[in-house]
Amino acid sequence: MENGQPLWAPTAAQGAASQMAAFMCFVNGLHELQIEDTQALHGFSVEQPGAFWSALWDFCKVIGDKGNIELRDGDKMPGAQFFPEARLNFAQNLLRRFDDGTALVFWGEDKVKRRMSWRELHSLVSVLQQVLRDNGVTVGDRVAAMMPNLPETIALMLAVSGLGATFSSCSPDFGTQGVLDRFAQIEPKVFVACDGVWYNGKKIGTAARLTEIAAGLPSVQRILIVPYIQEEVLLQNADTLAQIEEKYQPRAVTFEQLPFSHPLYILFSSGTTGVPKCIVHTAGGTLLQHLKEHRLHCDVRAGDRMFYFTTCGWMMWNWLASGLASEAQLLLYDGSPFAPNERILFNYADAEHMTLFGTSAKYIDSVKKTGWRPRDTHRLEYVRTMTSTGSPLAAESFDFVYQDIKSDLHLASISGGTDIVSCFVLGDPTRPVWRGEIQAPGLGMAVDVYDDDGKSAANGMKGELVCTKPFPSMPSQFWNDPTGEKYRNAYFARFPNIWCHGDFAEWTAHDGLIIHGRSDATLNPGGVRIGTAEIYAQVEQVPEVMEALCIGQDFEGDVRIVLFVRLKDNAVLDEALTKKIKMQIKNGASPRHVPAKLIAVPDIPRTKSGKIVELAVREVVHGRIVKNKEALANPEALSFFENRPELLLA
Repeated sequence: MENGQPLWAPTAAQGAASQMAAFMCFVNGLHELQIEDTQALHGFSVEQPGAFWSALWDFCKVIGDKGNIELRDGDKMPGAQFFPEARLNFAQNLLRRFDDGTALVFWGEDKVKRRMSWRELHSLVSVLQQVLRDNGVTVGDRVAAMMPNLPETIALMLAVSGLGATFSSCSPDFGTQGVLDRFAQIEPKVFVACDGVWYNGKKIGTAARLTEIAAGLPSVQRILIVPYIQEEVLLQNADTLAQIEEKYQPRAVTFEQLPFSHPLYILFSSGTTGVPKCIVHTAGGTLLQHLKEHRLHCDVRAGDRMFYFTTCGWMMWNWLASGLASEAQLLLYDGSPFAPNERILFNYADAEHMTLFGTSAKYIDSVKKTGWRPRDTHRLEYVRTMTSTGSPLAAESFDFVYQDIKSDLHLASISGGTDIVSCFVLGDPTRPVWRGEIQAPGLGMAVDVYDDDGKSAANGMKGELVCTKPFPSMPSQFWNDPTGEKYRNAYFARFPNIWCHGDFAEWTAHDGLIIHGRSDATLNPGGVRIGTAEIYAQVEQVPEVMEALCIGQDFEGDVRIVLFVRLKDNAVLDEALTKKIKMQIKNGASPRHVPAKLIAVPDIPRTKSGKIVELAVREVVHGRIVKNKEALANPEALSFFENRPELLLA
C-alpha cells in the first residue's frame, strides 16, 4: 500500500482474541501490572526474564516440575541457567493427546497421502522406544536419522527424546560424505534411514549410499530402514520398520524426567566453510521458545493445522514438530514444491484447511515469477498466518502475498537460525504488517542493532544484529568442544557477553527490523557497508532474472560488487538487459549498489535447505578452496564461477 499505510492490520476484535492478548492479561494478573501493548510486554520480558519465562511456562501448561529457581547467573552469556531445578520431558509435552483425532497428515508430492491419529502416533512411538531400548539406547546416547519429512520421523524423534537420548537428523539428499561429516562426529548408537525418496516425480534410492554410510559409522549398533519408495535395502545389523512392528506390541510410552538443560537435539551448521559445527540444543529451552513462538507470535491454537515446507536437515523441521505441544495437527510434505506443478502446496492448504502456511522467501518469489495468482484458483479460507524465512523477504514479495495470494492474513517474515533453533525477530498478531519489515523482536529476546563500536544504532542505521541478554534456547555447547572455545568464538568474540548473530540489520520507524543479509557476506565497496539482500530485492523485480547471487571481489585495494544472475529460458544477458538490471538497482537502491560486473551463470549453488552460498562463491572467485562441497545441494554449480575471464584482476 502507498501513503504510509500498513499492508495489513488486525481488527480490534482479532487483536483482543489473540493468545498474545490473553498472555498479556495473564501477566498483568500474575504480577499486578498494567501492560497494554506488546512493546510494553517485550520490555517486561527482557527486564524481568525469570518472571517472563516462568509466566510462559504456566500459561502454556508445561508438563513438568518447574523448581524454585527461575534464572541463575542471568548476567552471564554464556553461563546463564534457566530453571536449573526443573525436571521435564520434551516428548511428554508433545504427546499430550491420546485419542483418535488426527495428529499428522502427510503428502509426498502427488504420490502418497497418509494420516496418523494421536493414538496411532503413541503406538508407533512406543514400538520405536522398545527397539531403541533393546539396542542399548539410554539417557545421553545419540540416535541419527537420514529421513524425509515423514510421520515416522516425528515418531522417532519423540521416541528418542522420551527415553532421554539425543536426536539428530539430516535430509536423504545428502551425499555420503555430507552425512558422515555430521553423524560421525556425534557417534550415534542407532541409525535410521529411508529406502529412498520421491523428488520431482522421480524415485531416488538410497541403498548404495547407505552401504557406504554404514561402513563409516562404527558406533552404530543397529540400523532401521523405513520404507517409502518400496525398494529393498540389504545391510548388516538392519531391520525394517515392518519387522519391528511385527516383533513389538504397543504399550505405554516412556517419558524420562530430565533437567531443563538436557540435550534434546544436535543440529548442524551449513558446513560450507569446513566440517559442520555440532550445535547442542536443550529440551527445556527448545520447548519454551517454540511454545512462545507458536502460541503467542503465530497464534497457534489446539486443533489448528500447521504446515512448514522443510526438510529434516533444516531447523524449521524441529520448529514444526514442536507444534504438537500446542495440540496442533501437523501437515507434513516431502518432495519438490513444484511437483507436479506450482499449485501443489496450495492444493494441500485447501484440502487440509491449513491455518499456518510456513515457507521460504525463495518459494514466494518463485511462485511470483510463474505469473500465477493463487487467489484466482484457491480459496485459502482457513489460512490465517503465512510465515517466511530462509532469507530476507523482499518488499515486492510482501506485495505479491497480499495482492495475489490473500489480502486478509497475517504475513510474518521471521528470522533466527540453526544456532538458536528459533527466532530472534518474527511476527506479532496484534500489530500491523509494514511492507518489507519484520514486525518485532521475539518476547524474551533482548534484540538490538550495534554499530562497529558496540553501541545501539539509531533507526535506519545498519549494523550487527545482537542479543544483549541470555535466553533459554541458546545452545548448551558444541559437540566435541570441551573447553567451549569454539562456542564462545562463534557468538561472543565480537562483543563480550553479547550474542552477535552475524546478520546485518536495521531498526525501522515502526519498531520493526529489516535484515539485509549475513554480515560475513556484507559488501564493502569504498568503505560503505551494503547488504546483499538490498541488491536481491531489486534484481528480483526484473522478469528475465530467475535468481541472483552477489559477492564482493577484492580489486585494486578495494572491493567491487560482482552480481551473478540465472536467467529465464531464452533470456540473454545482452547490453540492453545489463542496462535494465543496473538501472533497476540504481533507482531502487542507490548508485553505490550497482555491480561493477554482471555475469550470467546457468545455476546458483545453494545449501540443502535452499540458501544461496555467497561465501563459497567468494572463495572460488578468489581462487581459494571450498572445504566442504558436500554441504551443497548442487556442488557442481561452483564450477561456473572458477577462472572467469571477466573477473581477472590484471
